[in-house]
Amino acid sequence: MNKKLKWGLIGVIGLGLIGWGIYSQLPKTNEELAAADKMMKNNNPNKRALKVNAKIVKPQLLVDEFPITGVLLPDEEVDLSFETSGKVVEINFEEGTTVKKGQLLAKVNDRQLQAQLQRLLAQLKLAEDRVFRQSALLERDAVSKEAYEQVKTDLATLKADIDIVKANIDLTELRAPFDGVIGLRQISVGSYASPTTMVAKLTKISPLKVQFSVPERYANQIKKGTKLTFNIDGKLDSFPAEVYAVESTIDPNMHNFMVRALYPNTGRTLMPGRYASIRLKKQEIPNAIAIPSEAIVPEMGKDKVFVYRAGKAEPVDVVTGLRTDAEVQVVRGLQMGDTIIVSGTLQLRTGLPVELDNID
Repeated sequence: MNKKLKWGLIGVIGLGLIGWGIYSQLPKTNEELAAADKMMKNNNPNKRALKVNAKIVKPQLLVDEFPITGVLLPDEEVDLSFETSGKVVEINFEEGTTVKKGQLLAKVNDRQLQAQLQRLLAQLKLAEDRVFRQSALLERDAVSKEAYEQVKTDLATLKADIDIVKANIDLTELRAPFDGVIGLRQISVGSYASPTTMVAKLTKISPLKVQFSVPERYANQIKKGTKLTFNIDGKLDSFPAEVYAVESTIDPNMHNFMVRALYPNTGRTLMPGRYASIRLKKQEIPNAIAIPSEAIVPEMGKDKVFVYRAGKAEPVDVVTGLRTDAEVQVVRGLQMGDTIIVSGTLQLRTGLPVELDNID
């Protein structure tokens, strides 16, 4: 081997050793280094606090309600019809309007009855004069007492006949039995009406009845005077009502009983026949400590709540009472003024740094 080749091999080997040394000093990007980097980040004491929502414990009225479905009924409703038969000669109402009790709504022909009444009224004057003359004659013993009693009887009979004709005339008139809204008429002037002919429907919608059935287990809790609220589809407002009557027996097949409440409906904004979503009050607890149900964390058969203290989440064991759809009563474990955490509860741990994002 000549000298030049020998020194060339030595140079190549030297360069290779230098390159390996430089490579060994470069930063590594393998999985082991990535895991170590992640661990160091997790152990960083300056990591960002968990943002949570909180609620300050305050005394409040806790109401236990249960939902049921009912229906709105008119306070009064009747299908109007005549009590006698005849040709309709008058219709004195407009469809869909309010009428007053005693208002004349319609009338059938009464000309024959009016003629009978006039004939009887004409006879009445003569009969009264006859009684007056017989009375004067009886005082002078010019007539017998029997003759006097006969003319008195004739007068009484005539007055009774007049009352009968007047009553029959009244039957030809259809009057509103109560204040209400009259519906669509089913007859026309000139048509023949009988007691089976429906003229129109009269409905009293102020107040309205709210009718619903309640399971038998609430029989001792629902009574006259019980308050409730209900909602109607398409309306955001809630409407208050009060129970005024409870069915005296429980349905043995359905195991429930019927209840009726009254809603004033003074503005006549609601119509009968609509379904009502009712929330019936079972119990009211004043000055209760009630917290959102999502703040309760069940653990090992117990309930706990995380309380915000000095920027950290601290668990507190609680004893709960009444539960509603959205809230839980806490009877022991919390004090008025405590700040409880109501969001992110599954991520909370003892002493975990937290930041309050929203306080109610």
